[in-house]
Amino acid sequence: MRPLFTVHAGEFLAGDYIGRKFRNVDVWVPAKDRGIDLLVTNKEKKSRKKPVSLQVKFSRDYLITGRPAEFQKPLRARGWWTLNRPKIIESPADYWVFVLAGFAGRKTDFVIIKPTELLKRLETIHGRKGRTARIQSYLLVTKKNKCWETRGLKKADQRAIAQGTYKDPERNFSKYLNNWQPIKKLNG
Repeated sequence: MRPLFTVHAGEFLAGDYIGRKFRNVDVWVPAKDRGIDLLVTNKEKKSRKKPVSLQVKFSRDYLITGRPAEFQKPLRARGWWTLNRPKIIESPADYWVFVLAGFAGRKTDFVIIKPTELLKRLETIHGRKGRTARIQSYLLVTKKNKCWETRGLKKADQRAIAQGTYKDPERNFSKYLNNWQPIKKLNG
């Protein structure tokens, strides 16, 4: 017998965080996978606030494996995702949530971004490359609460990120890092 639904680690971490941090919302798990992993609603019965739908993506921490010591102290987590361009384009979710569970510091970070903005930024960074269906993305979080898309960066640029001197606005995802504003609005 197959279970009605399963919750993967990223969905659990995001749902648990929302449930603990925002007391006036409920987190729902859809019974069928149609591109929405979590639905967040206001608890008030007569609330007219529109629910927020989330597509959650999880990655193990790639910071520890194969990174020189100079990167270990200033950085918190690094994730790697293989994204499907058509799924981003056709996504019914209001936001995509990338879950970065830092192994060494035991801190979980979330990158919350609209799918249209995600695709626009990734195509600006990596080009359209013949509009291939697969997009590889590496998100890295520093201990100074900065978030960068680092796929394809040279070692010198990665070192600059670790040192806090990197300045590429296209690769800067910091404004999406732990930005729970859509849920805060719903929370009231």
